[in-house]
Parts: sequence; structure tokens; C-alpha cells
Amino acid sequence: MKKSLSVLVLSLMLLSIWGWDALAQMPNPYGAPINLEAAKKIAAAAVAEARKNNWTMAVAITDIAGDLVYLEKMDGTQTGSVKVALGKARSAVLFKRPTKVFEDVVASGGVGLRILLLEGAVPIEGGLPLLMDGKIVGAIGVSGGTAQQDGMAAKAGADTSK
Repeated sequence: MKKSLSVLVLSLMLLSIWGWDALAQMPNPYGAPINLEAAKKIAAAAVAEARKNNWTMAVAITDIAGDLVYLEKMDGTQTGSVKVALGKARSAVLFKRPTKVFEDVVASGGVGLRILLLEGAVPIEGGLPLLMDGKIVGAIGVSGGTAQQDGMAAKAGADTSK
């Protein structure tokens, strides 16, 4: 009984700090899936941000089902970043939220660690849903730098889709 009460109190405390909206999915509906031309344009913007900062990264663009539409791996990027970038993009589109939301929840510890049990949820910044005309058309995932660097490159790409 004490454990259940402690979990309830901690959950309410976390929600009061972050608010319900911080954990909620984006209200945007899914739209038609992103096409290859748009995916390449978005990836190019992310790669340009990475080059500008001398980062080596992998950039994955997925459609609304989380299937790969386009992938670009810069020369010198660690090979593991390809799968991580794809995982971030899939997580962002399937759960309709930036992967940074999951990262923040996990970093808080406690009940936030349950995020680690969500199949396909990647709790590392760098995955963002892509919006066109207010609808989610896919997602971008970036990996190769720090989580913050990945997020910056992903945002540069995502900003071109609006």
C-alpha cells in the first residue's frame, strides 16, 4: 500500500512540474506520407547544419509508418549512428512527439523510467516529427554527435518542412 501511494504521489508531482501537455502526443493528425524529393531536401538541411559545425552524422527520414524513405550517412560517421538515427525517426513519428520528450522523462528517474519499456521509444534527443500543412508526414532522426547536437541538426532539417 505504501509503495502504491508513493508512486501515485511521485507521479502527481512529476505531472505538476511538467504538466500534462509535456507528455502528450502532438494533436496533429497524420497526413499523406512524405515523398522522396521532400525527404532529400530535409536531410540536406540537417547535413548542412552538421557540416557547418564540423559534426559527422547520419540522417534518416521516415514516412508516417516509420518506414525509411531516405538515409544519408556523412563520411566518417560511426556506423552505429545509422541504426540510432532510424530509431529516433521511427520513435518520433510513431509516438507523435520529439524524442527529447522521452529523454527528459527518463532523466527524471523514478516512474519516468517506465518509458524504457515502450517498444520503439528512443529516449535520446534527435528525432522530430515532420509537419506539412499541419499534418505529420514523417519524421527525421539524426545521430552522430551529442544528443544536443543531434537535436540541432534535426531541427534544421525539420524547419524546412514547414
